[in-house]
Amino acid sequence: MKIIVLAKQVPDTRNVGKDAMKADGTVNRSVLPAIFNPEDLNALEQALRVKESMPDTTVHILTMGPPRAADIIREAMYRGADGGYLLTDRAFAGADTLATSYALATAIRHIGVPDLIISGRQAIDGDTAQVGPQVAEKLALPQVTYAEDILKVDAKGIEIKRRLERGVETVRASLPLVVTVNGSSAPCRPRNAKLLQRYKYARTASEANEVSTEIKSLLDQRPALHIVELSAAEVGADLAQCGLSGSPTKVKHIENVVFQAKEAKRMFPEDGEIDALMQELIANHTIG
Repeated sequence: MKIIVLAKQVPDTRNVGKDAMKADGTVNRSVLPAIFNPEDLNALEQALRVKESMPDTTVHILTMGPPRAADIIREAMYRGADGGYLLTDRAFAGADTLATSYALATAIRHIGVPDLIISGRQAIDGDTAQVGPQVAEKLALPQVTYAEDILKVDAKGIEIKRRLERGVETVRASLPLVVTVNGSSAPCRPRNAKLLQRYKYARTASEANEVSTEIKSLLDQRPALHIVELSAAEVGADLAQCGLSGSPTKVKHIENVVFQAKEAKRMFPEDGEIDALMQELIANHTIG
């Protein structure tokens, strides 16, 4: 079985400051620390579990972003992925969900549609939960969203537990399939020390031009260390549907909101103080 995990390198939203947004309404990624999107790590764990249960299964990461996004492909390889594809081109900059899903779907057609495409439900920099379903639509594949656990995979199809607002349901679907995974799914396993040693020199073609002669020689000897780098031209993307030009979503207004504590009260963890606070909150109708 062949599995592709759609992953994204996202700005760490815990460190958002006044310079986090550009004037055109896009995220100023250069000033924010970059991390592996949390729910995509949940998706990776599900893919790795399928790999463990089915012989000859391969798991590859597909991510779209600047050259530094290769970091999350290496991170995935340290945890058990077999390799990855970095879709990078200035033409992809500023993409909304429609342009992003178009680029990803185009890349998947170029790579070859796998048996299973798994992604996190949504990215923390947009919270739209649209890219996974849009990729499924563009590839004309069935989809299962809000997945919490892949229970079983066999020649007949796949069985998935979904976590919904009012309960849980189990569904079966045929392959190929697109699955989006909730953050309530099992957390991703940590790095494996042996895999870290094996893949720490994995590089894209662009990165390989900047490493030492010794590492270049190692890359020539070990094809598994090559992270595939793809441009818009290489995957045959229509530039009119990429990046800002292919993004109908427009940001009308940006407002920076800074929360400030106007009043503060220091309390000690004592029953009397807690009881007094509860009485005060009830009296001013904050609670109750």
